[in-house]
Amino acid sequence: MALSAIALNCSLKRSGGEASSTDAMIGVLEEAFAKHDVTLAETLRIADYNVLPGVTSDEGKGDEWPGLREKILAHDILIFGGPIWMGQIGSIAKRVLERMDAFLSETDDAGRMPSYSKVAVAAIVGNEDGAHWSSAQLFQSLNDTGWTIPAVAACYWVGEAMGSVDFKDLEHRPQKVTQTAKMVAANAAHLAKLLKADPYPG
Repeated sequence: MALSAIALNCSLKRSGGEASSTDAMIGVLEEAFAKHDVTLAETLRIADYNVLPGVTSDEGKGDEWPGLREKILAHDILIFGGPIWMGQIGSIAKRVLERMDAFLSETDDAGRMPSYSKVAVAAIVGNEDGAHWSSAQLFQSLNDTGWTIPAVAACYWVGEAMGSVDFKDLEHRPQKVTQTAKMVAANAAHLAKLLKADPYPG
């Protein structure tokens, strides 16, 4: 069963400038997912869009979230990528999670949110600490808004405390990152196939 995934890059930087370590980690997962017949359809760099603050699916004039929401929900797996800032997931990632809060009031006749039977995993990068806290923030919020979290759902890398080396600049990918990405992809693809064939009843 072929599956499709979409990735969100919640870097604070827009496209076209400095390379993104979040993109690099998403690339690691894309490579691992391909071995399980999961195609990464596209990566959305959220900073490139005007995502207005709020907790509804459409915050009015100029809001580009409705189009992004439609793209996200068209796929089986969500790769939620984000950098660590000040020991926690960055502000753009939090903006996305706040907009997904609208799913709670957008249920079908069986009480299912639009994200039901879809799987979410995390791609996290940063220096010093915060990977566990960032994944805790992400997974609680994603689960609250209807996404299913598989076992071993976060692939992350954190650099040396007070260091200046980013994931994208490493000469060699750490073996543990590759191993973890393989497990994330295998578990997420397996779960997504099960849910696509037999969705939650509500």
